[in-house]
Amino acid sequence: MNESIKKHILIVLSGPTGSGKTDLSIRLAQAINCSIVSADSRQVFKEMRIGSAAPDETQLNQVPHYFIGSKNIQDSFNAGIFEQEAIETLASLFKENPIQIVCGGTGLYIDALLNGFDELPESDLEIRNELNSIFAHSGLETLQIELQNLDPVYYAQVDIHNPQRIMRALEVIRKTGLPYSSLRKKKLAERDFQVVYLATDLARETLYININARTEKMIEQGWLKEAEELYPHRKLNALQTVGYKELFAYFDGEISLERAIELIQQNTRRYAKRQLTWLRNKQEIHWVNPETEAETLIQKYVY
Repeated sequence: MNESIKKHILIVLSGPTGSGKTDLSIRLAQAINCSIVSADSRQVFKEMRIGSAAPDETQLNQVPHYFIGSKNIQDSFNAGIFEQEAIETLASLFKENPIQIVCGGTGLYIDALLNGFDELPESDLEIRNELNSIFAHSGLETLQIELQNLDPVYYAQVDIHNPQRIMRALEVIRKTGLPYSSLRKKKLAERDFQVVYLATDLARETLYININARTEKMIEQGWLKEAEELYPHRKLNALQTVGYKELFAYFDGEISLERAIELIQQNTRRYAKRQLTWLRNKQEIHWVNPETEAETLIQKYVY
């Protein structure tokens, strides 16, 4: 479809974790009088409210949200499913308002929504068994290094603490001889909306201060209890993520609580750095400071 005749506008608000996306998206949605579709692979699970830093009840009541706490951790949910369900949701929302907002930091989900999710080669049992063996005997770090060497683009985007995603990417790379990221971008889907791609931009020092403080606040809000309730399900894919893994190690007696918190802060900062690396490779992104440019941004989209 020709860009000039597209009637709908999708504002995509991304950025590193802890950079103020949630508050900015709510202010923008209130001004536009639209909803917010979340593109966060963990906030979608209702049992992970605190550990995923999902919007709280007050924030959710200010603006209609979708894909926040809408799934159970046992549910199968991935970028392909998100693409299908988000497209259907937006089709309905655009009937109410021609401008809608997607907010989140999961780059894989945003890419799937904007560009489609390519059909990848079927699973290769022999290769998968080899990767499982490496994971069992040498640990995740060996697989992380291989992925970083073979596909630095996808490495900067994926949750590198998620063994299933790491092994799936390596499986495809070993089978095809091509970077996983190049196969995913082979065919772009046609969408009936124009995209305005924004990303929150904070000074690195400020971002890291926010991350450290937010981690401590989440502990105060009851994250330990939430993680303890999820501990019996720790092998689920949804829980292979920063924060819960460190707390599970604390429950196992491997580290102290103080050390677990330090590691959560450290690994969250590293995750934010990877998010920034991925976003800065996208030329179409407009960077905005959520603290100083919010009003200008709101004025631009309020008719």
